[in-house]
Amino acid sequence: MNPMPELNPMLKELHLSGILDSLDIRNRQAIEQKFSYTDFLAMILQDEIARRAQRKLALSLRRANFRSQKTLEGFDFTFNPSINQALIIDLATCRFMDEKVSVFIVGPCGTGKSHIAQALGHCAIRQGRDVLFTTLSKMLSKLQGARATHTFDRQFKQLTKVGLLIIDDFGLKPLRSPQDEDLHDVISERYERHSTILTSNLDLPEWTDAFPNRLLGVATIDRLRHGAYKVVLEGKSFRSPKPLPNTIRKKGKNTAKNDLEKGGEMG
Repeated sequence: MNPMPELNPMLKELHLSGILDSLDIRNRQAIEQKFSYTDFLAMILQDEIARRAQRKLALSLRRANFRSQKTLEGFDFTFNPSINQALIIDLATCRFMDEKVSVFIVGPCGTGKSHIAQALGHCAIRQGRDVLFTTLSKMLSKLQGARATHTFDRQFKQLTKVGLLIIDDFGLKPLRSPQDEDLHDVISERYERHSTILTSNLDLPEWTDAFPNRLLGVATIDRLRHGAYKVVLEGKSFRSPKPLPNTIRKKGKNTAKNDLEKGGEMG
């Protein structure tokens, strides 16, 4: 007697239909290896737990809105050996989130600030924490647009309640009013409640220069700095152009030589 036709609707009603994906394989495995009923049950339930964990991870990654799936495993620490790898590995434990403090990642363009910020966010998601990634300009534009659609409170709440807010490219563009007020309000609401990661090409003493209202800037940065960790990235840019192959360089030289010869004939 084949019980599968009866199992299908029952598993769906119990919201356990994912078990069907591996039930045939697990059933054959249990018969061949003579599993007990409890061992077989434990095995298919473990499969279901793993499936749900994978679905939850995938959903959390989509909600985080990362630009790409950057992880610490994919970061080349040997490219710029001066980077404090030990500090970054310690931050990957997400202990700073329990401390409810900020993390600053500063350095020149192309040194991996966004990569590391997103990688730390990925570590947080793997620990079951909620994460949101955004650029500063996009965050402020959304808040401004939310005013027009009367959804400001909802947008503001999303930014202030998320466990880890990652703000990329701070100081890339100068702030205008009321952008500086919105940023201040977000940071003030998160202060000592949740952690924030910010990346910037500017060093910390220059951050207040991004605010049109300097007093507001000092108040905002003061809250961010309290107990914060600072990661400084120095060295070469990962975005440096690759050298052309010798064949292409030689071809380019020959083309230039031919052009000169043609130019001489025309002259």
